[in-house]
Amino acid sequence: MKNTFKNQILAALFAAMIGVLTLISIPTPSGIPLTFQTFAVALSGSILGRKYGLEAVMIWLSLGALGLPVFSGMTGGLGQIIGVTGGFLIGFIPMVILCGTEKSHVINICLSMAGLFICHIFGSIWFSFVSETKLTAAFLTASIPYLPKDILSVSAAYGISAIIKKRLKLNGQPR
Repeated sequence: MKNTFKNQILAALFAAMIGVLTLISIPTPSGIPLTFQTFAVALSGSILGRKYGLEAVMIWLSLGALGLPVFSGMTGGLGQIIGVTGGFLIGFIPMVILCGTEKSHVINICLSMAGLFICHIFGSIWFSFVSETKLTAAFLTASIPYLPKDILSVSAAYGISAIIKKRLKLNGQPR
């Protein structure tokens, strides 16, 4: 019971971290800003595991949907979730789950990258739908320019999480 409460507190803290790192936002012509939210989501999953990483993302998304300014550009509300970047926001759900899988290092990084690509697929499809552009154009506009930064973000989050877990001796503990 005590461990569950601790993990729920950590999930809430990581939700706050996602919100703070999302606020560091650089606008782009496509309408999809450069942020640290991909890094924050990947770090949440990598450190907290699937269950509590997902809880952190769901808290953050819920607060944003309720109107708190936790999305990029200090925005919030359902309009952000159904707007051009909404597919990426929803895509963070499978991404955090895959980043939170506990296997070997090689499998973990592969699953984390798979989660990132799923997030980009969700985001590009939704961007295409909302902006009424062809799917190819949506990928070229909303995904391809951001993939290098996002691959680096997920890789950095995985590397940093390994250091943090080792220092805090979180390896092997139930999550």
